[in-house]
Amino acid sequence: MRVIGTAGHVDHGKSTLVEALTGTHPDRLKEEREREMTIDLGFAWLTLPGNEEIGIIDVPGHRDFIENMLSGVGGIDAALFVIAADEGVMPQTREHLSILNLLQVQGGVVALTKVDMVEDHEWLDLVEEEIGQALRGSILEDAPIIRVSGRNGTGIPELLHALDLCLAERPKRVDYGRPRLPVDRVFSIAGFGTIVTGTLGDGCLKVADEIEILPQKIRGRVRGLQTHKKKEEIAIPGSRTAVNISGVTVDQLSRGNVVVHPKDYRITGRFDARLSILTEASSALKHNAEVKLYIGSAEVLARLRVLGQEEIKPGDDGWVQFEVKQPVVTVRGDRYIIRRPSPGETLGGGVVLDPHPKGRHKRFAGQTVERLQALERGTPEDVFLQTLVGPGIAPLKDISARSNLGREPLQETIAALADGGHLLFLEPVNTENISPDMDVLVTNQAYWDSTSSTILVAISEYHQTYPLRRGMPREELKSRLKVSQRVFNALLGRLTSSGAILESGPLVSSADHEIRYNPQQQKAIDALMGRFSESPYAPPTVKECLAIVDDEVYQSLLDSGDLNQVASDVVFRGVDYEHLKSEVKTILQRQGTLTAAQFRDHFNTSRRYALAFLEHLDSRGITVRDGDVRRLRR
Repeated sequence: MRVIGTAGHVDHGKSTLVEALTGTHPDRLKEEREREMTIDLGFAWLTLPGNEEIGIIDVPGHRDFIENMLSGVGGIDAALFVIAADEGVMPQTREHLSILNLLQVQGGVVALTKVDMVEDHEWLDLVEEEIGQALRGSILEDAPIIRVSGRNGTGIPELLHALDLCLAERPKRVDYGRPRLPVDRVFSIAGFGTIVTGTLGDGCLKVADEIEILPQKIRGRVRGLQTHKKKEEIAIPGSRTAVNISGVTVDQLSRGNVVVHPKDYRITGRFDARLSILTEASSALKHNAEVKLYIGSAEVLARLRVLGQEEIKPGDDGWVQFEVKQPVVTVRGDRYIIRRPSPGETLGGGVVLDPHPKGRHKRFAGQTVERLQALERGTPEDVFLQTLVGPGIAPLKDISARSNLGREPLQETIAALADGGHLLFLEPVNTENISPDMDVLVTNQAYWDSTSSTILVAISEYHQTYPLRRGMPREELKSRLKVSQRVFNALLGRLTSSGAILESGPLVSSADHEIRYNPQQQKAIDALMGRFSESPYAPPTVKECLAIVDDEVYQSLLDSGDLNQVASDVVFRGVDYEHLKSEVKTILQRQGTLTAAQFRDHFNTSRRYALAFLEHLDSRGITVRDGDVRRLRR
């Protein structure tokens, strides 16, 4: 299903023509009927001769309502470009044509309207010649010009046939499995509740689907669907869709919101783009200029950062980064328009290249421009890898969605990059059955080389600083890397499996790390262990240990398991600790219970050591206290 949009100067007969084509007058507001001028978006539909049902969006032609026009023209498949025979090409004719060019609307049909008001056929020929000159070099350069009258029906069959041919050449809307409905109307109907309308893209919506409204992140559910006033169980990409939403009130929503499936899309406050400035723009666009941004059905204020040059002159292109005042929903490949806030003027437009850049770019960094060039003109492999540059490591399904390449190209691209060693999987995966929507972490070779090097250097520096410690605490390393737990585990898993590092409980170490004590340290250790041998179950306190060996040596003995501290000032040799633990278990298995006094007497120790060890076993979940006795925990 496809949608066409009208365009053209005010009072050139757009709404009258839509009524002649569809039998529905698109002006729904009382003020529009009274003034005979379209103010807001209007909607209608018809069935073409080829039996395809299409939607029509009728937009305002008056310059005062150009912003309403921009809210509706973004999602169309082709343009019905209307020019009145008695006036010819007018200011809004040219501005609407510029907007269609910037949005890269793929073709359309020119309707030369009001031919019933012109008796001079030579005049019509002159107007057609003027139209041909105005369209030269535009997306409508090769569009047929059909002479029509919305009042007496002249040329209507020919116009319908031309629209049929035009759309027959256009590809069907792609179903990415990620529905996205930019909202252009919000209203309520008694007995039904909240209803929104828009042109559905990127996937299907179904009755009973859970949905999310962005950017507010409001959850709701699809209560009902209509396309062209017909109930549907499923709305397909490209259709004009009305969604009856339960769980959401009208005052929570507005034009510019986007209806999606939860977690399919993320809002953004910043995105990278290519921008073209119109030749007829009154001045160059300077860095940090404030503009009105029109994307989807949204209109927001944005600050525009010019990258790689000081300014973008009229007629030129450039790289930019938008910082929006209110979050928007966009994906790579979306088109947009910008206007000057005051005085109102359409400045240009372009295409989104990265909807979620890692941060604010340095303006004159050559690497940034190279990356944006790859995103705009590169191969699918270039686009995928450059999309991955921002996050560095991310689930495959997220990078697939952000690259916006389409399912078949994605499948081939991922397979080629994996086979070539450019795309690395950081979690276990069956490489013979890779799917773009898999939730497996991936990265590129450059990011892996850099990140793994950072990890190895951090561990090596830790060993140099603390040569007597068995390893670096995992949490300390994680805090240095500033990554999520999942990413951290995946990184360490890959390094461990390659043999580059070793993991032991909460510690990580280089594979070749060995603890070596100098002669003075070894002498002190031997003396300490002699003290433990003299009285293994009433050993020296932590304080006494630290009087014999220094802090670093003591910590090293704990790390290696030669010592095991069970309380703030109670420590046992590792071998004695294991014997105590094993013997306690044996006693409890034999007699069922054990008191602190029985422990004291059995091991010929003091109550202090008995309580410390038994409380330690309680904390480890080995025993459980029941009054004055301990039992084995079941």
